[in-house]
Amino acid sequence: MTTVATTTGSTVDPTSAVQQAAQSIISGSTNSTMDVNSLVSALVNAKVAGQTDALNNKKTSDNTQLTAIGSLKSVLSLLQSSIANLANGKTLGSFTATGDGKGLTATADTTAVAGSYAVKVTNIASAQSLTSGVFSTKDNLGTGSITLKVGDKSSTIKLDSTNNTLSGIVSAINSASDNPGITATIVNGADGAHLVLRSSSTGLANAINVSVNADDSSSAINKLAVTSSTTSTDPDPTDSTKTISVPEHTIIDGANGWSQSSAGVDSHVSIAGTDVTSASNTIKEAVTGVSMTLTSDSVGTTQTLTIGQDVAGQKTAIDAFVTAYNNFISTAASLTSYDATASSQGALLGDSMMNTIKNTLASTISAGIGTGTSKVNLASIGITLQPDGSLSTDEDALTDALTNNSGTVASLFNSTNGVAATLNNSLTSFLQTGGIIDTRTTALNDDLSSIADQQTQLTAYTQQLTTSYNDQFTALNTLMSSMATQASYLTALFGGTNSAGALATNSK
Repeated sequence: MTTVATTTGSTVDPTSAVQQAAQSIISGSTNSTMDVNSLVSALVNAKVAGQTDALNNKKTSDNTQLTAIGSLKSVLSLLQSSIANLANGKTLGSFTATGDGKGLTATADTTAVAGSYAVKVTNIASAQSLTSGVFSTKDNLGTGSITLKVGDKSSTIKLDSTNNTLSGIVSAINSASDNPGITATIVNGADGAHLVLRSSSTGLANAINVSVNADDSSSAINKLAVTSSTTSTDPDPTDSTKTISVPEHTIIDGANGWSQSSAGVDSHVSIAGTDVTSASNTIKEAVTGVSMTLTSDSVGTTQTLTIGQDVAGQKTAIDAFVTAYNNFISTAASLTSYDATASSQGALLGDSMMNTIKNTLASTISAGIGTGTSKVNLASIGITLQPDGSLSTDEDALTDALTNNSGTVASLFNSTNGVAATLNNSLTSFLQTGGIIDTRTTALNDDLSSIADQQTQLTAYTQQLTTSYNDQFTALNTLMSSMATQASYLTALFGGTNSAGALATNSK
């Protein structure tokens, strides 16, 4: 026998409720003995319970599948991220660049070529710094303008009564929107204040020059003019050490009192016997695909720069791929599991989308590249397939393959039809808009929207049905009340079973 829950939360047997109502009608008792609310709830719920349960169950199923698909999509996205640089060849084309001395660090990109180079640093690049003659910090230096130039950049600053003190000039230089790369400060010495200008960029090309356009030729701002020049000392041809001449800045300023506290100098390096200069201490492409950064510790000694395959980085990338693939396998196993004892199963057990993804990826993992004796697969580099579909890595075998059989690894992970490239193509088709995951997700969301509409309609129908039943029972109660009144009147008039009515009494 089926029971349903009433709107008050109690459980009512619809058949019993109807029998109760019938008995009330037969016995002529209403209101006080018949629970109309429970009866109406039971009748309504009996009418819609099947539809309600079906919609709720479908909604639960859809949401469970959406959650499962979200988990699946997450691990697939992580897998695709892990193989990105394996798929495009960047990881297996990566190199390391290391110096065996001090003060030299280097990086190499995929265009580098393995090899060793003797590197001798004569000097590192430095930025020019100039110090003016003495001024008073509070004196007005005059009006006009000054133009500061560093390399091919310049800035003209107008000087008037609001900024023509030494501190005002410093503030104007530092705050100029088109500052060419000069930092201005004041150094207060025993003799007074000095303006210090520093170039923010190293190298000969970034010399500081200041020109003045004074309103009064006798004003003190004329002493701010300074011109930098480049000078170098030719090497002594009889010098057996072949000392290299290093060009640097000097200044020509007439009687303005400027001095150079630090010369702007290019870095100067000998690489495999070839002289190389750079305006900065980062030297790019002197060796193809290599960028070197110098510090003062590198000056004066010869060291060896070695370019080699980035075995550690390549191994890390392959290990990350294996870990990500195994995460997919464990997630897929959970989503397609079945427990007969607990009568439970994964949300995607037997799901065609899940099976397509699993089979496609497993096929790529187990396949090889090439044919016959030239065929290679993951097992060729120490990565073997386990019974549960996961991968296991022999770390020593993988390191050996990367170190001694880089061609095998490169073939296996080539960017055209290698394992990672093929996996990446499959994952893209699964994850992209319009792919099987997106299509399934859209269908489930559409179904949930339809269920919500049906539930809204069912709620409206339930309310209408409740109103209809209440109206019917109200009418029934009215009728029963009227019948009871008439019965009482007739009993009084004709008498009941054990008594005579008024008519019988009067007839005597």
